[in-house]
Amino acid sequence: MKSQLALILSACLATGALAADLPAIPAKSLAAKKELLFADDFAVAVPDKRWHKVVATFAVENGTLKGTQTRDKNIPAADGKPAITAHAAVHGLEIPTKDSVVEVKIKFAGATMIDVEFDDRKYTGCHYGHICRAQVRLTGVTIIDERDGGMRNDIYAMKKDPAKKAEVAKLLVGRSATYPAKLEAGKWYTLVVETVGDEMRVTLDGQPAGYLKSSGIAHATKSKVELGVAGKDGFFDDLKVWNAEAARP
Repeated sequence: MKSQLALILSACLATGALAADLPAIPAKSLAAKKELLFADDFAVAVPDKRWHKVVATFAVENGTLKGTQTRDKNIPAADGKPAITAHAAVHGLEIPTKDSVVEVKIKFAGATMIDVEFDDRKYTGCHYGHICRAQVRLTGVTIIDERDGGMRNDIYAMKKDPAKKAEVAKLLVGRSATYPAKLEAGKWYTLVVETVGDEMRVTLDGQPAGYLKSSGIAHATKSKVELGVAGKDGFFDDLKVWNAEAARP
């Protein structure tokens, strides 16, 4: 018997208007796990030294990692103080990977978005080394190729010019995919993000929830894994990161 989440995901994907033009999500895993690179159950208040705050605020609370967005609006420069740009809370982990499996439990407790992101700060072809990410909202899952999509330097610059909106839209075709879902606030879900070659696959509680094949995902050195939260609050627990290889047919 299918789980409640599986039935909800299947029903959402069966809605023609929402499912139009979405790639089929592979039923089986893309990745075969290799060595475990990192694990954290957040049972201790002192974080592993490989963690660092990118955009505050994160805190260990009751054996979980809580992220709270504090930069929630744009504030112009004034009285000698620099401008502040709205940004999700981001917690960074120095774990270099190419192909990987990231598994983590997530819970929405006011958050509007929770994500797993891969970056390479040494890569200069895109804004701030953003490579790719999987975003989860209560209404669905979005996978984004940022390296060759919206964060690519030329596209990122063009996005600032309203006159180039249509041109940008054409360049971004195929660089992201959003799959509908219906999640509940206050409930834990196991999120798994598989990255193999130029493909990324997402599951929630073991059920296929998102998929994208795009060139930027294949970036050879994803030097950082980052967890993000938009809104207040989002929780993480039982994080594991494995090296991986393509699963055998």
